[in-house]
Amino acid sequence: MNIPEIFGCNVFDDSAMKSRLSRGVYEAMKRTIEDGRSLDLGIANEVAEAMKDWAVERGATHFTHWFQPMTGVTAEKHESFISPSANGKIIMEFSGRELVRGESDASSFPSGGLRATFEARGYTAWDPTSYAFIKDDTLYIPTAFCSYGGEALDKKTPLLRSMEALNRQCMRILRLFGDSSVTSVRPTVGAEQEYFLIDADLYAKRPDLIFTGRTLFGAKPPKGAELDDHYYGTIKPRVQAFMKDLDEELWKLGILAKTEHNEAAPAQHELAPVFIVANTATDQNQLTMEMMRKVARRHGLECLLHEKPFQGVSGSGKHNNWSINAVSGENLLKPGKTPRDNARFLLFLVAVVKAVDEYQDLLRLSAASAGNDHRLGKNEAPPAIVSIFLGDELTAILDSIESRSEYSAAAEEPLRLGVHVLPKLPRDTTDRNRTSPFAFTGNKFEFRMVGSSESLACTNIMLNTAVADALCSFADELEKAAPEDFNGALDALIRRTYSEHKRIIFNGNGYNEAWIAEAERRGLLNLASTPDAVVRMTDRKNLDLFARHKVYSEAEARSRRDIILDHYCKILNIEAQTMVYMTRRQYLPAVWKYEGELASSVNAKQAGAVPLPCRGQEQVLAKLSRLADTASSRCDRLEARLGKLRADSSGPDVRAFRFKDEIIPAMEALREAVDAAETVMPLDAWPVPDYGALLFCTK
Repeated sequence: MNIPEIFGCNVFDDSAMKSRLSRGVYEAMKRTIEDGRSLDLGIANEVAEAMKDWAVERGATHFTHWFQPMTGVTAEKHESFISPSANGKIIMEFSGRELVRGESDASSFPSGGLRATFEARGYTAWDPTSYAFIKDDTLYIPTAFCSYGGEALDKKTPLLRSMEALNRQCMRILRLFGDSSVTSVRPTVGAEQEYFLIDADLYAKRPDLIFTGRTLFGAKPPKGAELDDHYYGTIKPRVQAFMKDLDEELWKLGILAKTEHNEAAPAQHELAPVFIVANTATDQNQLTMEMMRKVARRHGLECLLHEKPFQGVSGSGKHNNWSINAVSGENLLKPGKTPRDNARFLLFLVAVVKAVDEYQDLLRLSAASAGNDHRLGKNEAPPAIVSIFLGDELTAILDSIESRSEYSAAAEEPLRLGVHVLPKLPRDTTDRNRTSPFAFTGNKFEFRMVGSSESLACTNIMLNTAVADALCSFADELEKAAPEDFNGALDALIRRTYSEHKRIIFNGNGYNEAWIAEAERRGLLNLASTPDAVVRMTDRKNLDLFARHKVYSEAEARSRRDIILDHYCKILNIEAQTMVYMTRRQYLPAVWKYEGELASSVNAKQAGAVPLPCRGQEQVLAKLSRLADTASSRCDRLEARLGKLRADSSGPDVRAFRFKDEIIPAMEALREAVDAAETVMPLDAWPVPDYGALLFCTK
């Protein structure tokens, strides 16, 4: 494999544009990508023609506007390049107008009340900051998606708005520090993607995996992850072949797949890319998840992206590594070598601290889902309480600045910004904290709370917007200071901000029960479930934040809250119905059949001329009979509760809490009875593959 040759070969990237566009059009495209400049139709026409020729040369016959509606997956409608010609033949044609805008049905996607069912018209709008690519003989054009009235119906549009908000406020701060060379600032993201691989034949025998992506039943196997022998262990040949093919497919799409290894749980793995701009990172992560599933099936495997596909072992997350970079490449969250650079670093650092403290509810709800509720706080996942890990050294520096006290690693006098150089901070200033939801790791923050199946968009929308708001307040204050008073004003601002928001910093063990009490004492939020978190979306402070930075209108924000809560209810409804389906049509018939066989054996032993001992069989028979009756009654109870909720016409918020409080306990009770029955049933009599087979039979 010639990696440099194949990398990006299916992407209409900078090199493809440079070789195919006229110099003026190419430079216009670069300005659009780097500075957000708009393109006129004439330029779009030349780009479209070059893009079409490039795609057709690579076998493409169709194009599609690829967008990300509020369904959690991507959407596409394919159009061929053909157009009729005067001689009855066809020509291959693609115009700038077709490139820039498409039309799609907006009524069949979640809108949270923004659109009535009969209001069907929606539009897709080209996002030139994310490169077009070829997949399955089709040219894919990344686009935003909006309604006829202009309301955002997707995840890309608010993300782009939040990036622009962050850019505006970062530029204000940089200008205050005398930097006039930077033309724009962009958040960058690297998403570590965790996933499970299981045998496809075994997957096909589990209705719960097929319908919900996770095992709704399953007794604990004799072995789990307790030996720590899977993490970073030797990769099995079948999995290695999958990873090799996956890398190749991703590299062709210009995705910088870099790191791959076995994760903590049996059958669990991870892939990590190199950092890129947040918008493109979000697009590429959606592609990565799609390719994982597709490539896995080529190898007779099934890729599970659910946050908790197996009870009792680690779940899967998507660690969102976030930073802020000038378009020139300078990382604004990296300590510098001069007093001025370090003062700027500390200002951006405390802006993040302030943002996370003030909008911890938004950060938490950005990682809220029915699947992630099973994962948070357990086995390698952070708790639901949002906190920041800075490490002892950086925390001590901020403490010394706040108190104007000596810092041992610096000169023997109080640190004053703009006067002393901070101690040289290497990339890793402290040990990592795997229990922290939001950890500073040298020149970026790692948000470990995001679920493995979720889009990166929501988390980065919230992060970008909250940090933009903090920087906006800083710029408002510092712009009023006289030039000769700037250092003093900066010093006071950093000291005050840290003092007011340091409650969010916690460098200890997030799994410790004492932390829950400590967090409550500090006034931090513990939003344990998706409904608890998502209803905070429309708190007045949050609506005002979105409005200030033009990220969501109030109607758009309310629609997001209702869409997420409605999706939560639908997921739990599907899971509960699947449990009823499997209990009634698989588990109970299997138990009853085995009971009959066991009873016949007992009767035969007792009816003989010399009755044979059968105490063990009688005990198993009695236990299975009790468990079957318990499972049957609990199944009835779950079904009855579902029936009542179907008749409930309450809003999404009320229904979501009812599902959490009524359906989840009923599901857990039914699972308990069925899993107990599994432990006494013969393997060949159990109707589905067990955890031992699923977790350890990828070969």
